[in-house]
Amino acid sequence: MEASRSEAIVLGAMDYRESDRIVTLFPLQHGKVRGVAKGAKRSMRRFGGALEPFARLGVELVVREGLSSLRGADIVSLYPRIRADLLKIALAGYAVEISDRFLPDGAPSPRLFRLLAAYLEHLEQGEARAADRRFFEANFLNILGYRLALDRCAACGEELSPEAARRIGTGGAVLCGACGRVGTPVGPGTVRLLTLCLGTGRFGAVTFPPAALREAGELLDGAISAHLARPLNSLAFLRQIETEPLDAARTRRPVVQEETN
Repeated sequence: MEASRSEAIVLGAMDYRESDRIVTLFPLQHGKVRGVAKGAKRSMRRFGGALEPFARLGVELVVREGLSSLRGADIVSLYPRIRADLLKIALAGYAVEISDRFLPDGAPSPRLFRLLAAYLEHLEQGEARAADRRFFEANFLNILGYRLALDRCAACGEELSPEAARRIGTGGAVLCGACGRVGTPVGPGTVRLLTLCLGTGRFGAVTFPPAALREAGELLDGAISAHLARPLNSLAFLRQIETEPLDAARTRRPVVQEETN
């Protein structure tokens, strides 16, 4: 089979045998693939240290069922500013792990590729903001067909006005006041901001006040976890970094974790 060239984002990588690496890639043209990079640990000419999580590459790839073959890779960006900041590493690691978990093999998703690439570029150029993570998640779910249902009760189907009472149910479901007698309330401002996230394609355009950020976070965390068979490794790491004192986090040595599965 002939090799094709594509731009790709590295979702994960791990050592394989003595000199090879198995790399999970998200190529723009092909969708998610898992491939073997033979001699990657010793061939600087073909791979040049490029096979790192969340790196953006130009790859030469032979796509097959099962394991594909990665023939070479050129660096588009390694995102050095992300790799110098522990919180940004945690956020980028989370973004690529969630993409790996949700994406089916071999199903092209140009919109999702552009969203992930835009988020990594935003992390590289700007601050690490929790609001941008929630913006990414809301649009991520929308692209994959799991759009947040904010205007209708998940239990009884009642249409909800912008000012109607809402609560967060199991799996991030939105419930009306009658069906949701327990659970975190979701205010009208949170609904408006989440709707705005789905109506704009620009990171940094939506800012959440603290209360709305907490509500949106609980809603999105529930909606995402409802579609996962097991917890995200990167989410535990991200939560640890977010709760550490700032000075302690800054003194820790940034490390990008490799795949463990």
